[in-house]
Amino acid sequence: MDFRRLPNLAALRAFEAAARHENFSRAADEIHLTHGAISHQVRALEEELGVALFIRNGKRISITPDGEQFAATIRQALQDLGNAAELLQTRNKQKRLGITALPSFAARWLSPRLGRFIEHFPDLEVSLQSSNHLTDYTRESIDIGIRFGLGNYPGMVSELLMGDYYYPVASPYFHGGQLPRTPAELASMQLLRCDREPWEPWFRAAGLDNEEPTGGLVFQDSSMLARAAVDGQGIALGRHIIVQSDIKAGLLQRLFTIDIPCEVAYYLVYPPNALLKPQVKAFREWLLNEIAEESRQM
Repeated sequence: MDFRRLPNLAALRAFEAAARHENFSRAADEIHLTHGAISHQVRALEEELGVALFIRNGKRISITPDGEQFAATIRQALQDLGNAAELLQTRNKQKRLGITALPSFAARWLSPRLGRFIEHFPDLEVSLQSSNHLTDYTRESIDIGIRFGLGNYPGMVSELLMGDYYYPVASPYFHGGQLPRTPAELASMQLLRCDREPWEPWFRAAGLDNEEPTGGLVFQDSSMLARAAVDGQGIALGRHIIVQSDIKAGLLQRLFTIDIPCEVAYYLVYPPNALLKPQVKAFREWLLNEIAEESRQM
């Protein structure tokens, strides 16, 4: 078929709406045109086809038998176009996965492992966003998130992933390699601080009555705190999930065997219907397997 001989598609849509409503004004409101524009497009279509599609009686119109049959054909064609467009949109959405996580967790734990997930889904586009704040999943195109808190996220599904714990760490070269041999020696050392992770609870667990350190640089992000310790700026109270890779690489050294549990934990957070998307369900299963495998190796 020569598609150049097809009637104007805008006129076909205007006619279908007018035929369904049998009213030019309501058709105009539906497709955001004026009454005059609808009337003009329908009249041009009738002239092109050489067939009367409506009987006009003043401001009232009624569809002709030819017009009714033609409108049904157009309606089916428009429905097929709409279904095809929706299918493409759905497929496109299924090829994207939006993840949000805390910057420290995203950089130190999740990002180094995501390559293994992507190997199984090479056609999937994975967007990893990092933020310390709660995210508007719809506005920011997020499917699933990993948060560090108490697990109370109204309107969302919240699954406990794992807990964490703290212990002091330092670069092997800090203080000329002369690292403290007892917790008491920390009093004379440069202690790095994170504003949400105080030293005082660890001091108590170690049997010390030291007060919270003051002065010096205070970090808001655990990953930056660990980086400063790697650079030899001082001794950090490291969160295991964040510092374990640096310890394995020999960049940090754990000090003492004393640790304290975190009061909060890591949670997988997602909207109630999120697992209906295959990519979200696959990521959740992969993440749980990664955590289980790491627990077996500890």
